[in-house]
Amino acid sequence: MTTGQGMALLVGAVLGPGMLVLPHLAAAAAGPASVLAWAGLLVLSVPVALTFAALGARYPDGGGVASFVGLAFGRRASAVAGWWFFGAVPIGTVAGALVGGQYVEACFGEDGTLAAWLIMIAAFAANAAGLRTSGRLQIVFVVLLVALLTAAVVSAAPHADPATFTPFAPYGFAGVAGAAGVLMFAFVGWEAASHLSAEFADRTNGLIRATVVTLAVIAVLYLGVSVSSVAVLGADMTEVPLTAMLELGIGAAARPVTGVVAVLLTFGAVNTYIAGAARLGAALAREGALPGWFAKGGEPGRTPYRSLGLLAVLCLPVLMWAVDLDLLMRATSACLAAVTAAGVVAAVRMLPAGRHRNTAVVGAMMSLAALAFCGVYLVLPAVLAVVAAVVLSIGARRAYKEGR
Repeated sequence: MTTGQGMALLVGAVLGPGMLVLPHLAAAAAGPASVLAWAGLLVLSVPVALTFAALGARYPDGGGVASFVGLAFGRRASAVAGWWFFGAVPIGTVAGALVGGQYVEACFGEDGTLAAWLIMIAAFAANAAGLRTSGRLQIVFVVLLVALLTAAVVSAAPHADPATFTPFAPYGFAGVAGAAGVLMFAFVGWEAASHLSAEFADRTNGLIRATVVTLAVIAVLYLGVSVSSVAVLGADMTEVPLTAMLELGIGAAARPVTGVVAVLLTFGAVNTYIAGAARLGAALAREGALPGWFAKGGEPGRTPYRSLGLLAVLCLPVLMWAVDLDLLMRATSACLAAVTAAGVVAAVRMLPAGRHRNTAVVGAMMSLAALAFCGVYLVLPAVLAVVAAVVLSIGARRAYKEGR
């Protein structure tokens, strides 16, 4: 996989469907000062993203964070971290597909549930065709997506009004903190790329270069959309600010364009998480945290069809019994926040003294603090930790009997 393909997968992981609704939610919580929350979280993302890139470059493996945690703290900790990520993917990818489906329904009048099913099927098909094919598709989608978001910002810019930033912080610091809590949904995804670290043609610098470029792209897009949405629409903006901005800039064509954006955003995130989780599943099977049958195809350059099939089976009931979308998104964020915290804490122990370890220390402190935003939803990572321990115990007991 080239650096460009890796960058496309990374952008797809971080730049998800949340961009369709988060500017509105953040502005509702903090007013125009929501731009400070966007900027603050971007700054905080830098040490986390660079830490995962440094780990991936130094210890390339399809197990990603689970492998890093295992090297730092042992097999049981690895299984727990792996289950946190693997268990979150069927929930989070379906949630993303449902967001895309809702916008397809709003923009085109088509069945949103059917659109969600089609998005999921397309992502699994792309991954079944092979990661290289999936990466090439991702480059096309990300280029189109960046162009569309840029068009929304640029076309709406002439309608900006400085008066919309007054009063700047009507809810004070508490409002900015509340906005940061909401925006957490837009700042997960860096851990997904670590599962792809072994797939880069340039294993030494490929992931690091892709991460640096992705940070720059994400910073420009997030700040551009957050500032322009407030400047053009005001803090009391519509629930679909991207559509409103495009309507001001290009007129009636805005609705179909927004529908296309929704599909691209959704497919990008779903595609990347399925790619990473399929390889993680194979790695977990190698370590006994899943039945060994699922390990086949987990070698670099191959497609782990069995693990990919398991993910498809797990996604089916979530799609069929789709519960409250807000619950799905918050549950996913709790699991991924736990994964991120585990990964950067492991990095503190594994990386050699110097710049990378110092970066990891900063990232660890920030990630642990971010867990507080998840609240009661941390119950799900706790349950998955128990499941991981039980599966490991059963596997160890079976291995002992077979050995005897």
